[in-house]
Formats: sequence, C-alpha cells, structure tokens
Amino acid sequence: MTVHAWESFIARLLNMGVNAAQGLIRIVLIVAVAYIVMKLMRAGFNRLETWLIRATDRTESASGASSKRIKTLAGVLWTISCGFLWFIVALTSLSQIGVNIGPILAGAGVVGLAVGFGAQHLVRDLVSGFFIILENQIRVGDVATVNGTGGVVEAVTFRTVVLRDQAGVVYVFPNGTITTLANATLDWSAYVIDVTLPFKVDTDRVVDIMRRIGNEMKAEPEFARLMLEPIEVFGVENFTDATVTIKARFKTRPSQQHLVGREFRRRLKYALQKEDVEFSSAQTAENPKPPGTAVPTS
Repeated sequence: MTVHAWESFIARLLNMGVNAAQGLIRIVLIVAVAYIVMKLMRAGFNRLETWLIRATDRTESASGASSKRIKTLAGVLWTISCGFLWFIVALTSLSQIGVNIGPILAGAGVVGLAVGFGAQHLVRDLVSGFFIILENQIRVGDVATVNGTGGVVEAVTFRTVVLRDQAGVVYVFPNGTITTLANATLDWSAYVIDVTLPFKVDTDRVVDIMRRIGNEMKAEPEFARLMLEPIEVFGVENFTDATVTIKARFKTRPSQQHLVGREFRRRLKYALQKEDVEFSSAQTAENPKPPGTAVPTS
C-alpha cells in the first residue's frame, strides 16, 4: 500500500471518529434536553392535577373521590406522554449515528395498523373507559344499572365495569359495549315512597303524619347525617274507586336511601295504627296490591 493510500485510509478513520464523536455528543444533548422536558412535564402535570382536584373536590359529595379519579387519569396521560417523548428521542438518536429511520417508521406504521385492526374492540373499550372515568359517570360503591342489569359497582377500569347484584352474581361489562348507564347514587340518592290507602281515608291527616315522622327522623343525629333534606310529601299521586296513593321522597347521601326509607316505613306503619287510620282488608280485581303498603322506588 502506498503512502498516499495510507494517508487516505487514516483520514477516513479520523473523519469517521470525528463524526461518531459528534453524533455521540448530539445524542447526549438530545437525551439531556428530553430529560429536562420530562421534568418540566412532570411539574406541569403535578400542578394541573392539584388544580383539578381543588376545582372538582368542592362539588364531590364523597371526600377523596375526585382525587382518586384525577390521579388515575393523570397517571395514564403521564405514561402515554413519556412513552411518546422517549420514542421520539430514540428515533432522533438513531438518525444521529447514520441509521435510516424511514424503514423503521414504515414498519411501525404497518405494525400499528395490524394491531389496530386486531385490537379494535380493546381500543374501543379503553377509549370508552377513559371517558367514563374522566366524566365521573360511575364510581366504586355506586348503585348503577348497566345495559338493564342493576347492582353495586365493584370495579371501574379503563377496560371494564364490574357489578354485583343482590344475589351476589358478578357481571363484567366491557366499556365499549355499554349502551345505557343509570347511576342511582351519583352525588345524592332518593327514596320514593307510594303509600296506598283506602279511598275514604283523610289524606290531609296522613300527609301530616308522614311529615311529622320525617321531621322527627331529620332531628335525630343518626338520620340527620344521612338525610340531605326534610321529607318531601308531594301529596295525592293517584286514586281509584277503592284506593288513594300518596307519594313522598327522601333525598339522602349516596347509597343511604334504603336505610332511611325502610326506617320511615316502619315508623309510618305504627303511627297509622296508633292514629286509628283505617286499613281495608278487602281486595278487588282492579287493586290486587294490599292497601296500606309503601312501595319504594329508587
């Protein structure tokens, strides 16, 4: 090998070394900038999370519920943001050492398309779950009806909602399949009572008895903390030639409506007996339901 060839070879090696050193320096700078951006993002997420918790906690009836929901959403968004940031850093670093990232991007696009077709139901469930949690539609412990099935919410994730009914049966609903959702305990609950009595009863007297019992319960510490408002007696809801129905409602803290309503019905029964309010034992075809029963709905 001639002297000129050796000089050319050494020059190429030196040039490659300089380029590699420059590439490594650029990669270090890119990683350092990404690290600084990540720290700034973390601080921004923390401030946003604190602000959202303070803003929404005022409207929450259950203390800490908004905090759990917002922290869950913030954690997911943080993970996605970090993953996207370091994916960009990896591609940029590879380009600095001479790797052609075009085929990598094309391959990632093909893989993403294939995964999108194969996991479209999973993606649909995750997107639906994100908005269910974001909009605070249901929470763990709520009494809800999902697609016509009622029960207590045992779990809410980004993929599924889990209900357990009174018989102990567990139902799992993928979030993307939820078409109807009713929450009976969001912010507050209601216990609606229909009191059906004989037609000739003095309805004003019965209404006064119902209000008196409701006010007595509201004055007791045990029920005062559960009842958000005094009893609402709407008055005569309906009547036939044999019966008359009086409707009333309690507004209570979430999931406490049945406790308050059952105690009210118990006291009402004894109060009506004590006041000698007449109960008819006769049944008619038009009135198969026994008079004097209080029917709760919630």
